[in-house]
Amino acid sequence: MNDGFVLTLSCPDRPGIVHAVSGFLLEHGGNILEAAQYDDRDTGLFFMRVHFESADAGASVGALQRAFEPVGESFRMRWAFHDAARPAPTLILVSKLGHCLNDLLFRHRSGLLPIDIRAVVSNHRDFYQLAASYDIPFHHVPVTATTKAQAEARLMEIAGTEGVELVVLARYMQVLSEDLCRRLEGRAINIHHSFLPSFKGARPYGQAHERGVKLIGATAHYVTTALDEGPIIEQDVARVDHSMDVATLTAIGRDVENVVLARAVKWHAEHRIVLNGGKTVVFR
Repeated sequence: MNDGFVLTLSCPDRPGIVHAVSGFLLEHGGNILEAAQYDDRDTGLFFMRVHFESADAGASVGALQRAFEPVGESFRMRWAFHDAARPAPTLILVSKLGHCLNDLLFRHRSGLLPIDIRAVVSNHRDFYQLAASYDIPFHHVPVTATTKAQAEARLMEIAGTEGVELVVLARYMQVLSEDLCRRLEGRAINIHHSFLPSFKGARPYGQAHERGVKLIGATAHYVTTALDEGPIIEQDVARVDHSMDVATLTAIGRDVENVVLARAVKWHAEHRIVLNGGKTVVFR
């Protein structure tokens, strides 16, 4: 047996999909370890994730992808096979707030995230020593209004050189251009410092304190050309009250941000997320 594969798919719902998938896996020596499915009655779409191992010594992502084509095309599927044991090559972007970066680096070192952090890129130099302490290459790519295009070109050059498949905006406080958002569609995750759609922009915890909120939270979502409106992957909240000042709310909020972003990164790397238009299906 090998380390296993993951199949993710979506297609118009109709009878026989599960039978066809399970039959294909049986024919190719597959043994299902975990399976989940979802039928979206609003859109008429069917979603499925299957983690399986194969007794076929020649099994590979490419071979399975090619062999599955007749099944996929007959059901008008969007599908992909993934190597379950392969960590996702990842690039982390950060600015001057390092709590999410620090959390991701620690979880990665502890074996809690199935990612391979290839580099850290920042528009400031604040965290080069933190990255170095984890033996992660650090790239300082300053960004100004006049150098934005060059900075994004450098960013994509680093991503290409490192073979990056996932980009994580760990409190990277720069708005990506529409062109870069399109190039990273479905593989760039942002953490937003509020329970969207409330308190967008600057000073989210100051805004929350002024409004006397009883819940604060964070949202992890895919990056799209619509600022902070990409498909939501994960959200969480923490209860707060009138006795807490802005500093306390900020500290609590940053803890929530850490957890929410780590969950989103883990689920993406484990191929548990399937896009459903402007939403996501997350097979946790």
